[in-house]
Amino acid sequence: MNRTLTRLRCRNLRPRAHAASAWSWSFSRGLGDVSANAKRPPSAPKPIVDIKHIRQNPELYERTCIERNYKHQAPNAALIVELHAKWQDLQRQGRTLRERSNLLRRQLANPATSSDDQDLQEVRLMSREQIQDEARSLKQELAVIEKGEAQAVAQMEELALEIPNLTSDDTPRGDEPEVLSYINNPPTFTESPEDKIWRSHVHIGSELGLFDFAGAATASGWGWYYLLGEAAQLEQALVQYALATATRHGWTQVSPPSMVYSHIGAACGFQPRDESGEQQVYTIAQSAADIERGVPEMCLTGTSEIALAGMKANTTIDSEDLPLKRVAVSRCYRAEAGARGADTKGLYRVHEFTKVEMFAWTAPDEDVGIEVMDEMLDMQTEILSSLGLYCRVLSMPTHDLGASATRKVDMEAFFPSRRGGWGEVTSASLCTDYQSRRLGTRARIDGRVAFPWTANGTALAVPRVLAALLENGWDEETKTVAVPECLRPWMDGKDKIGLGKRRTSVDRV
Repeated sequence: MNRTLTRLRCRNLRPRAHAASAWSWSFSRGLGDVSANAKRPPSAPKPIVDIKHIRQNPELYERTCIERNYKHQAPNAALIVELHAKWQDLQRQGRTLRERSNLLRRQLANPATSSDDQDLQEVRLMSREQIQDEARSLKQELAVIEKGEAQAVAQMEELALEIPNLTSDDTPRGDEPEVLSYINNPPTFTESPEDKIWRSHVHIGSELGLFDFAGAATASGWGWYYLLGEAAQLEQALVQYALATATRHGWTQVSPPSMVYSHIGAACGFQPRDESGEQQVYTIAQSAADIERGVPEMCLTGTSEIALAGMKANTTIDSEDLPLKRVAVSRCYRAEAGARGADTKGLYRVHEFTKVEMFAWTAPDEDVGIEVMDEMLDMQTEILSSLGLYCRVLSMPTHDLGASATRKVDMEAFFPSRRGGWGEVTSASLCTDYQSRRLGTRARIDGRVAFPWTANGTALAVPRVLAALLENGWDEETKTVAVPECLRPWMDGKDKIGLGKRRTSVDRV
């Protein structure tokens, strides 16, 4: 692969700069539309959004929403500007009322006070009953104004939290990715329909007795699976190889939980439902007693990125610990409703899978953040290259970015059985301070407290890589699959899968 090309392109991952403002609102309510269903306990992180920057750049944020296909959030910045003007007007009214109220209290406390203040002289002409009546009236007016101020602040914060992260100037606009480079040489395949069938990982796995989709459908439903024998062994080999690679590069292993509070997932930018309103996240049912006691809702994580990010919620990281780099293996759960089709059969789109994920906190500096993302891309390249997979590296467009990423680079492997041939196997994202602000994660840098940047990347997603290995390593003559050399230490030294193995019963695929 031309690694230099990829690195040079990724060195331009410059988000539009905006300084962290001292005038930022602390938000302790919900997370707006992103977390409408995520109940927050008092101990939950208090998001801090840079509303001043939104007010100063409403056109920028409107354009960001439109480019990312967040059309419902596009008016939010302009609404924030209007609400801020309303808040300022209420502040002025409240200030005037408080000054008058203080004057009345001074007169009540010390009627004999002499002063050249014209307003005070006017008050001294009033009776005590008149002063008390006006003070009560002012108190009621002030309560209404303070309520209006609080509502304006809450509305501004809620609107701000719905807006996605700013987009890097180097992210392609629209819905078409930009090809940055390729990994390994393209494979050669005959085009006979018979061969095309056998190159599907579903048929290969069923022929060799590696999968049981029918049993999983009975036990759990479609979209679930059993890996058998050498496929289960291959899963563990892939996990161990990815962990060994990341550890060799200095990333610390973590064994994270697979369940988190729903408000943690929402703070990371993961929406419980997609644009069509379909379920994307599995939430855990609560008892009536838990709901009554205000126990926060929990969900299964779709990636260990969420649990890793939550590990530093409400904490301050010392500058000497940055960049703080972690790698975790976990089971991941995704509802992915309505995402079925010919290209998603078998292992390509499933509800539960094993994934090795990298996550890092960095100083709020573009060069450092880009350097860490480059390191992730290099490791992804090393892993996919050594597995012998033919891949392409893509700079993903604005329509494909989630709420948190300013820039995203995907790697797609070649699948002989897929229409179009390509399928995503890794992803890496730079999220600037989007997640750290919403999780209350801070860093102490040069004597000041700032919000660190976060970056995440797939080290290895097992099912899709396993499927790619089966399809690309299949030998039609011997009915075997080649085992990449880098995995053989965890495969009892085997160089092939399927020797002497045949399907004993027809599996439903």
